[in-house]
Amino acid sequence: RTFEKTERIAPITQAFEDEESGPDRQKSGAPKMDPSMMMQAGMPGAPGAAGAAPPEPPDDGKMIDLTDKIDKSSCYCRNEASGFPWSNLLIGDDRLGCKSDADEQLILQISFMEFVKVHSIKLTEFNGGRDPELQPTKVHLYVNRPNIGFEDADDIDPTQSLELTAADLKEDADPIRLQFVKFQRVRSITIFVEDNAGGDVSALGGLKFFGRTVATTNMQDFKKQPGPS
Repeated sequence: RTFEKTERIAPITQAFEDEESGPDRQKSGAPKMDPSMMMQAGMPGAPGAAGAAPPEPPDDGKMIDLTDKIDKSSCYCRNEASGFPWSNLLIGDDRLGCKSDADEQLILQISFMEFVKVHSIKLTEFNGGRDPELQPTKVHLYVNRPNIGFEDADDIDPTQSLELTAADLKEDADPIRLQFVKFQRVRSITIFVEDNAGGDVSALGGLKFFGRTVATTNMQDFKKQPGPS
């Protein structure tokens, strides 16, 4: 009886093995799938798929002017003169610019529409440098610290401090490179002008930031940046 049961099972087992070793089987035992069936029209990524997102342009590693990313409705300036508001800094005419009012100190709050990486900052002298005593000499930058007041500035460590010379503020001077690793996810930057070259008030003719949006990332950005010299 044992022999009879073995005889009945053997043909079934052999048929299964023959099917497994057939030319249309993969090593895993699953049948091969026609490549044309693996990406049907309408599936994400399929050729001609409706609503498929276009490919992103390659990241060339270049920094861009972030002026268009500034959220002007969320920006403000403390102690600005009414005739020289902060918004003049984005016009591109240094004869207008921004001036302080009661004394030499200014606080500029610059907000962005999205998170950005800030590589460098360009501060331009007011009115072609005709009033050199108005030029800022000591500036502190704070990342993502909105609503800083003058009373707070001394109690909060800045993200980076800048000692400016007249040459730094020339229109044709290069932007000032920042400690990039500290400016990797910026939604706002507060600029505190603490001191100037001796004038009763301070003035700036222009302001620009250079960097990139957080969505555009190059792994070179994460290399260790040198500290301040």
